[in-house]
Amino acid sequence: MSGRYAVIMAGGKGERFWPLSTSKHPKQLLALVGDKPLIAQAVERLDGLIPPENVFVVTNADLVEATQRAAPMLPPENIVGEPIGRDTAAAVACGGALVGARDPKAVFAVLTADQVMGDLDVFRATLRGGMDLAEKHEILVTIGIQPTFPSTGFGYIESGADFAKAEGVQCKKAVRFVEKPDATTAQTYLDTGKFFWNSGMFIWSVPTLGKAFAAHCPEMKKLMDELTVYAKRGEIFQGLGKTYPTLGKISVDYALMEKADNIVMACGTFAWDDIGTWPALESHYPQDPNGNTLIGCCMQVDAKNNVVFSKDRLTAVIGAENLIVVQAEGVTLVCTKDRAQDIKRMVTALRETKSFDDLL
Repeated sequence: MSGRYAVIMAGGKGERFWPLSTSKHPKQLLALVGDKPLIAQAVERLDGLIPPENVFVVTNADLVEATQRAAPMLPPENIVGEPIGRDTAAAVACGGALVGARDPKAVFAVLTADQVMGDLDVFRATLRGGMDLAEKHEILVTIGIQPTFPSTGFGYIESGADFAKAEGVQCKKAVRFVEKPDATTAQTYLDTGKFFWNSGMFIWSVPTLGKAFAAHCPEMKKLMDELTVYAKRGEIFQGLGKTYPTLGKISVDYALMEKADNIVMACGTFAWDDIGTWPALESHYPQDPNGNTLIGCCMQVDAKNNVVFSKDRLTAVIGAENLIVVQAEGVTLVCTKDRAQDIKRMVTALRETKSFDDLL
């Protein structure tokens, strides 16, 4: 049996958690839930399954040092920075090169740095079972999460026939990947019992990934091959600098998962949350009798169902309902909860003014 590895993608900007999350200190470096940065939690939940020396992180070049500080349990050379963001397919190809340079037949999991999970024994069993299958079969394994409500914020995977049971985890053939639906469609998906949330987590062997890229996205196969050569020479940063500027942007979903016919979905039954916006914190913190989620130094009078974050100074809310109020990094944000996705639009608008770069 070849070795087992993990590649954690940690290149996101977390703009929907602005102003707390900034380009210099993005979401994955914050302790949004729990007392450790999300990236450290992502590494630690692999304890007993994959040793730290076999865990790689692919992040932005200007975040390498901050990521090393946030995840000191990893060897510094395992934290690799992309010179420019080229979406998840390039990050996966880079991860495949890093693993393949160590062990060309290895199986590895692709994980993300900004998810929160519970039931870690079940999570590890799901990864272990997926790795067992990826060693035995030429398949691309993805993890689908059993939906608990008709979310319009996640993509979905439609499941088909049973494929196998591994480590007690049911695995099914994946029929198709679908984009984030509207509310009516999401309810339809939930009612069928066949649709799972797309977690963005994958498991495959280096050879199977290479074949899939060759068949469906040759540009990424070329990138993976070239970076493998650089990684074997200990020159991965030079390789990234030479290969990335000419790459197109494409996600791994578009590049592979929506095209391949050898995809198996492991049914994830562990607690999972891809905390993408401020309201997502409501399920991770206690609420007061009026339904307010108050994090830090906050007071309210006759206020209901708000999310208030203020660690460094007092923020007081009176008579307001269904708001996000954030005091962080010298910025005050006030936003209705149903417009939480539009915080990213605000960041874009501020960036265009070129007057607030120090706050972004």
